[in-house]
Amino acid sequence: MADAMEAVRKPVLQGKRGGSSTVRLTPAEPAARVSLRAGADAIAGLSKSLGIKLPVKPKSSVAAKGRIALWLGPDEWLLIDEKGGDLMYDCAASGTVHSATDVSHRNTAIIASGPGAEATINAGCPQDLSLSVFPVGAASRTILAKIEVVLYRVDEETFRVECWRSFADYAFGLLAEGAH
Repeated sequence: MADAMEAVRKPVLQGKRGGSSTVRLTPAEPAARVSLRAGADAIAGLSKSLGIKLPVKPKSSVAAKGRIALWLGPDEWLLIDEKGGDLMYDCAASGTVHSATDVSHRNTAIIASGPGAEATINAGCPQDLSLSVFPVGAASRTILAKIEVVLYRVDEETFRVECWRSFADYAFGLLAEGAH
């Protein structure tokens, strides 16, 4: 009898490290992610079910208990559960009309940390990332050279750069060059 086999997805950036004396680049740990679209009437129900209040202001985010909700548009959020929780179940349990798509295997993230993180990202991103314009907790969809990314400022010197898996090597290489 053949042994049962289980396919396990290898993280696309597994083992990658980069940076310079002022910035460290590391792959983020695997996480659950959901692309969420919902009208204003669904926000309260979804927030309750998810255990995190969905932000409603541009460039804002909310983080609690390993979950992050990033505002991407008037009716759009990127939800991240760093502990791998079942975001799809929580959305479905909200009893609201919404659209939720699991993008856990589509996306990956790179963490840029250190005093040179802002300059490293700005090597390929035209957005003003100065602390006064893009404060801690700020989030936005933008570009990094030729690819779409979602930036999230975790703290004064740390950014989470979310991108599609298929662009991860490109994004990591560009950030590594920007670090130097």
